[in-house]
Formats: sequence, C-alpha cells, structure tokens
Amino acid sequence: MKILDHFKSNSLTKQIFLMLVIVFVTFFLVYNSLKIYTKHDRYIVVPNLAGKNLDEAIGILDYNKLRYEVLDSSKFFVDIPNYSVMSQIPAELELVKKNRKIYLNINPKDFQKVSLPNVIQITKRNAESILIALGFKVKDYTYIDNIGKDMVLDVLFDGEKILPGQKIPMNSEVDLILGNGKK
Repeated sequence: MKILDHFKSNSLTKQIFLMLVIVFVTFFLVYNSLKIYTKHDRYIVVPNLAGKNLDEAIGILDYNKLRYEVLDSSKFFVDIPNYSVMSQIPAELELVKKNRKIYLNINPKDFQKVSLPNVIQITKRNAESILIALGFKVKDYTYIDNIGKDMVLDVLFDGEKILPGQKIPMNSEVDLILGNGKK
C-alpha cells in the first residue's frame, strides 16, 4: 500500500507531467527542424530536355538550380542533331529537390571510332563479313595482279590506304584491293 501512496504524491505527478512536456517539445523541435533541413515539400519539376541542344539544356538546368552530368553516348543517330539531348534521368515532370544531378544522354558529333581489323591476306568473303559485323560498309572492289584470287591486299578509306589497328568512324565506307589470281 505504501507504493501506491507514492504514486499519488504531488511531486511525482509534477515530474511525470514535466517529463511528458519535455519529450513532446523535443519531438516537436526535432521534427520541424528536420523538415526545414531536408527542405520538405520544396520540389522542382524536371524540365523536358529531349531534342534540345546541349548549351540550351545546360541553361535550363542552371536556371532551375539543377546540376547535370553528360553521359558518354556510343550511338550516333544521323536524324538527330549533333550534341542534342536524346534522353535524361530522371525523366521529365518528375519532382526532385534543388541541386539534384540530372544525367543527360547526348547524340555525339560523329560515329564512334573503331579500330580496323586485320583483314589483309584474308579472302574477300571473310573480310566482308568481319567488316560488316564491326559496322563498316564495303563500297568498292579493285582488282590488281596478284596470285591470290579474291585475297585482300589493302584497305582504302577515303582513297587512302589504312593499316590494321587504325581508328576510323564506325559506319564508314571502305574499299578493298583484291588479287585477281594472275601473276
């Protein structure tokens, strides 16, 4: 019975009430300060940048106080202007906070450069399949006197002889110099 009388005391009731008030005030202060610190409910709508020039897109992002990073694009599309935005992450109309980084996928200036494989002393048929698989186009064939019939002797790009390992733009047209089987 003495324990129950202890809970009925005035000082214990005051202490419990004071403790609840302190817990409530602390919770209230922490909750509201976190809302201020994290900028809760302050969002920016991501603008649509698709099809815009890179300089124009950067201007829009700077105006909206957003950061950007240009992603390396390996695909070149002829029908899309050079240095224009092909896609973006996060997508348009998404809600983000100020200073969020937007990743931009840009159409490069030209096709990616690829090393020319060694097709010298390989048959015309094999050389064609290797070149086409790497994204080149075989435009023309020139035959010269050589004992190896349909054997690739040289590769020309823009009228100049190129060596295996040299980098030329993907989707380029190359000419093959072949042997005609005569001495």
